[in-house]
Amino acid sequence: MLKVSLAICATAALLSAQNFVDMRPSPQQAAWQYLEIGALIHFGPNSFMDREWGDGQADPQVFNPAQLDAGQWVAAAKSAGAAYVVLVAKHHDGFCLWPTEQTAYSVKASPWRNGHGDLVREVADAAHRQGLRFGIYLSPWDRHEPRYKNNAAYDEYYGKELTELVTRYGDIVEFWLDGAGSEGHVYDFDSYVKTLRTYQPNALIFADVGFLQYGDIRWVGNESGFAPETNWNVVDRLGYLRWRPAEADTPLRRDHWFWHPNDEKSLKPLAELLDTYHKTVGRGAQLMIGLAPDRRGLLPESDVARLGEFGAEVRRIYGKADEAPDADWSSTAPLEISGTEPMVFDRAVLMERLTAGQRVARYAIEAWDAGKWRTLAAGTTIGHKKIDIFPRTKASRIRLRIIEASGAPAIREFRLCDAGAGGTR
Repeated sequence: MLKVSLAICATAALLSAQNFVDMRPSPQQAAWQYLEIGALIHFGPNSFMDREWGDGQADPQVFNPAQLDAGQWVAAAKSAGAAYVVLVAKHHDGFCLWPTEQTAYSVKASPWRNGHGDLVREVADAAHRQGLRFGIYLSPWDRHEPRYKNNAAYDEYYGKELTELVTRYGDIVEFWLDGAGSEGHVYDFDSYVKTLRTYQPNALIFADVGFLQYGDIRWVGNESGFAPETNWNVVDRLGYLRWRPAEADTPLRRDHWFWHPNDEKSLKPLAELLDTYHKTVGRGAQLMIGLAPDRRGLLPESDVARLGEFGAEVRRIYGKADEAPDADWSSTAPLEISGTEPMVFDRAVLMERLTAGQRVARYAIEAWDAGKWRTLAAGTTIGHKKIDIFPRTKASRIRLRIIEASGAPAIREFRLCDAGAGGTR
């Protein structure tokens, strides 16, 4: 009888944990969401052959960046506000950017650094020196490796490559599993995840919701750099709930992940990058900006300048992350900002404390005007962060009103900003 009672209690606890309102991020997920901006770096034979998709037949001799400077890449990413970089260590062409022991199709066969280079090492070291976290993209699809035709043989090959990457380069913040080109191929994801968790237990796995059930981070569903207005962190995956925050990836150069010659027109203007920021970070998602070094092994000067402009403008409008006040408001009652003098502002920044769960389903931001409350903006979810932009307003009383929530939300931040003046209130 005692065993039966214990089983019933255990089942009840499991069912309770699957309630939407009870779901919480892991400490690693919560810390990752505060990073907000990352950079995804594509570089390889494609960069020298004016290609986006390699066929796995490129001669390793084409890979010879004479001025490669990983420190320049990381510094440019950091100037844009990125807190981590993810390097594409192997793209779909199968060419490995580290001296792997599993194949000759790698930097070992190239003239770069006389065949003794290790680009993964150079980027990881540059990131760590400059205070950024480091992540790795290792494509499951491999258009060069002959063992890809044999599921079991390729699983062993991929697992050994993965083991090299997660044991040689320090802590990994994020591991990318890209599903492109994998239709019809059967991967032993269980073994991949076991290997990753053995050596990097704190690394978060990025994957499409439908591609891998073990993912900690979900693809937002497009490469245009925007999340939906309603963006819940909790998703239902085949009958069970998981906390899976969204990452929105988009290249700095329109439609191009790799560098291409005579391509300056594709560089996104500052206004477009700011709009992307508002539709990713400003909707509770992570922004992953794609960077593409050129044949020299350097980011083009125009890219470096644009990244710096973008980061400077975000900081000018919103300030540094550690400047944000901590409201810690746990109530559905209105949260008000008031002053003795009228304030001028054109946007509001909201944050929920996600360690208490994501609760807000509908809200409004209102200003006291001529004896009544006037709505400036209305939205659905808040999540990690929500930015609402509206016509420039002057008022001495502004409030956040929670219209619908799954419980008392924990509001971590409510502040006003003015893009014209460039300040936070």
